[in-house]
Amino acid sequence: MTSLQNYVGGRWLAGDGEPVALFDPSTGVAIGDVRPKGVDFAAVMKHARDVGGPALRGMTFPERAAALKALSKVLHTHRDELIEISGRNGGNTRGDAKFDLDGASGTLAYYAHLGSSLPETPWLPDGDGVQLGRTARFWAQHVLTPRPGVAVHINAFNFPAWGMGEKMACALLAGVPVVTKAGTASAMLAHRIAQLTVESGALPEGAFQFLAGSVTGLLDFCGPQDTVGFTGSARTGNLIRGNAHLLANNVRVNVEADSINSAVLGPDVEVDEDTFTQFVTNVHVDMTQKAGQKCTAVRRILVPAALLDDVKEALVERLEATKVGNVMDDAVRMGPVASAAQHEDVLSGIAQLQAVADTITGGAKIEGPGYFVQPTLLQARDNHADVLHDLEVFGPCATLLPYDGDAVTAVDLVNRAGGCLVSSVYSDDKRWVTELVGGIAPWHGRVWVGSEKTMGQALGPGACLPAAIHGGPGRAGGGEELGGMRGLMPYLQRTAVQGDRSVVGRAFGADAESSAS
Repeated sequence: MTSLQNYVGGRWLAGDGEPVALFDPSTGVAIGDVRPKGVDFAAVMKHARDVGGPALRGMTFPERAAALKALSKVLHTHRDELIEISGRNGGNTRGDAKFDLDGASGTLAYYAHLGSSLPETPWLPDGDGVQLGRTARFWAQHVLTPRPGVAVHINAFNFPAWGMGEKMACALLAGVPVVTKAGTASAMLAHRIAQLTVESGALPEGAFQFLAGSVTGLLDFCGPQDTVGFTGSARTGNLIRGNAHLLANNVRVNVEADSINSAVLGPDVEVDEDTFTQFVTNVHVDMTQKAGQKCTAVRRILVPAALLDDVKEALVERLEATKVGNVMDDAVRMGPVASAAQHEDVLSGIAQLQAVADTITGGAKIEGPGYFVQPTLLQARDNHADVLHDLEVFGPCATLLPYDGDAVTAVDLVNRAGGCLVSSVYSDDKRWVTELVGGIAPWHGRVWVGSEKTMGQALGPGACLPAAIHGGPGRAGGGEELGGMRGLMPYLQRTAVQGDRSVVGRAFGADAESSAS
């Protein structure tokens, strides 16, 4: 049994209070615990502001980038050890564990590369300068400077490595110290990554602190220069966003929440085409990878009525051939959901969907130890039933929505979810794709377009790549992460510096670095 500790104030600290057990979700056996209390949050935030912040801001962007590169290498070096932990405490197959861990190390490496080419000035010019008056004597240059605050990151259980890594990469490169909270159910992996981060010595003291237990009360110590990043349920995200203290102090809050994503098959696609194969392959992966516990997983599958039988046949064949079981078995392709509570939620959600949809395959738990659920494919009896567009079943479950093939119909159905992280579109009809994407883009952070030419050339829609944004409007949280330099924006302050061009432009413009040297 392992009792996870917190890393705060430059030392490892055991929590106290009633322990919260951590389980192997393949067996239901307790393998560790988290003590939720015992951390002085005021001291944590002070340590980050007074020690970590100045140390980070004393480094150049390329120096901070070098630290990220070192962390990426540490994760890669310990990859096999971390995969084993991911299986034992997260219920991840080896492939699913790699997806999480390589996402973390890859994102850190991406931002290390991006940061290596940034200037060595304490600020970044934001676009070109602009003349404000009749002459250049009155000039403005927008600049981006690190906020002298703290990045508080509250992470979800489904991606303990990638979720933590992507938030850290952006904040640390921007020069802002991190206080990161692990999702409880899978906290053993995040805890080990925290240990490796500290042991690496890549970051200055105070730049990184780790909380294994509860963060209840932490937000009361946030101020106007701090940023809160949250990934999880829409309900919890709304509670954080509506926190009276955060509102009173205008604390920046970035939320990535529930998303009832869609996959839309175009009416032009034929069964023997690569586009059809790509569609079926991606839907199957999204339903079974990490047992469907991905915020980017497809929940609604829009299929032209003329192709419905072919799609059902192809998906059922793949889903029923997917071996489900203990992830320590190399032949297993889908593991359990992460916890007993998650198991109960998924089964309850499937039952609610079954009230308005017919079960094509799956639809029940798997008897025996562990938190297993059958891959479940449903077919809507009424495409407009509210539960189809309101309820995210965070597990291996998706619902077929047969439609008439018209882009206007598809736009209406997709947008009923009220905002999504990503939806995918499969068609080789450019006119149809343009109409559909134009209709759903305002309600999405990403729209992934599959066609004959992307077959074998593109990662599926479920992968959040650091060069493209991750987030979405409305129900999806209204937040935005990653996207290259865009990922640094929550941690930087944009300021318009105004004055004579010979002073402002030379000191703060794009040529500031060369003129300073």
